[in-house]
Amino acid sequence: MRPDTPAENVDHNAEAARLERTADRYPEDAEALLVQAAAHLELAGDRPSATTLYDRLLTAQAGLENPFLVRALKAANLWEYGHEAEARAIIEGVRAAAPRDPAPWVIVAEALEAHDELEQAHETFTEGARVLLTDVAEPPYSTHPLLFGRHRVRRMLNAAHDEWDMLADTLHSSSGSPVPLDELHDPKRVWSLGSDNPAELQAEISRLRAELGTFREALSRPFPVAVLHWPASELSELVGGYPSLSSEYPSHEEHLATIEASLRELSASGTANLGIVTGTVPSYEAFAASEGSSPADTTLLPQYATTLAARGRAVEWPPQRGTACWCGSGRVYGECHGE
Repeated sequence: MRPDTPAENVDHNAEAARLERTADRYPEDAEALLVQAAAHLELAGDRPSATTLYDRLLTAQAGLENPFLVRALKAANLWEYGHEAEARAIIEGVRAAAPRDPAPWVIVAEALEAHDELEQAHETFTEGARVLLTDVAEPPYSTHPLLFGRHRVRRMLNAAHDEWDMLADTLHSSSGSPVPLDELHDPKRVWSLGSDNPAELQAEISRLRAELGTFREALSRPFPVAVLHWPASELSELVGGYPSLSSEYPSHEEHLATIEASLRELSASGTANLGIVTGTVPSYEAFAASEGSSPADTTLLPQYATTLAARGRAVEWPPQRGTACWCGSGRVYGECHGE
């Protein structure tokens, strides 16, 4: 059950409890599961309990994969039930840390925007874009909300278009939306909702439908289209235990080359939101057992990859500028498989 499901269609408290139990069973996936559980608690109106879950993650012994995301979510939640000072302090900490993940930037900027701090929201969106998109030829899918949010706030501030605004327009148009981004973000739209003119109301309904369609398209893929990666030691153990898989994986070098080629082909075909998940033999064997099948069954491999992605295990492809290659070589992506 996705957290965006309307409250009348789901018991959000029960769903949060289920996710917490699942996190106890699968500690390796606890971060993604507890973040979802906290979202359900927020929708249920139990914001203090959501904060407790965020604190549970932030104080856990094991390091978090996305600590700034958890901090950003905690700040946005705190502000919604009266803890503005603490929320602002966390937001400033996230901004100062300059995370390489766009999600924390978007969350804290939207929190500022929601509380009419438009100048601060604009500064935050712009800082995030500067950190993540300077000298980047093609903005990764995950950075699109950063550009769209910045465009929206700048329209409310009546700021003239700049290069990033034009880029946001282009990305929005390429998504197939029938309504231009400038029109969707027009601050005067709200006036149409109070109009007595049927034509104006009908035009606004059409714009809202287009905006909702774009939103649903984004939600329809809440996790990346992911390709499965096996580290060298895991692949050796996998093929050693299930020799028939050697036809799927002739060598580790070929496996790595196939991953990069597949992702580039998907990207060239227009598929957005791509990622890589890393498998382990014990995890794969447990997955096969849960499916009542043998790990030697090659049809399980893409299903296993999708399951890992749904659990929040995917890393974005291509990696952000200057970050390590996905293959684990320790080299920068641009000097490794990104050459």
